[in-house]
Amino acid sequence: MLVARIFLAVVAVLYVCLGIWCAAAPETTSAKVGLSRVGEGGKSEFFTVYGGLEVGIGLALLALAATSGTAMAGLMACLAIHGGLVLFRSISFALYDAAHGFTLRLAIGEWVIFLVSLGLYFFLRQLSR
Repeated sequence: MLVARIFLAVVAVLYVCLGIWCAAAPETTSAKVGLSRVGEGGKSEFFTVYGGLEVGIGLALLALAATSGTAMAGLMACLAIHGGLVLFRSISFALYDAAHGFTLRLAIGEWVIFLVSLGLYFFLRQLSR
């Protein structure tokens, strides 16, 4: 279970750092993914979703990584989050010409996290039987 806890903690730190980066440097981060923050509402939305939500995801995963008793729930949460990201990112790549640059690097990271979460979940589930 230790490997799952370490994995979740690493993913959590990545999310917290990404959220802080998005909140601290919104012009840079929004430009990297091709987003326009139009008006005060758009700026607030980017700050909240890309800053606050990502920090919140990171803190939730960190809390689930805290004990062996919650690590499987953390892996399930990680699977749900990244399963959704992988699904919608894949659809977006089919709809839009976005599979390049920083967006492609984000997609690769999402796939890696999803696949590692999936592998760890099934491996640890087999061990616990």
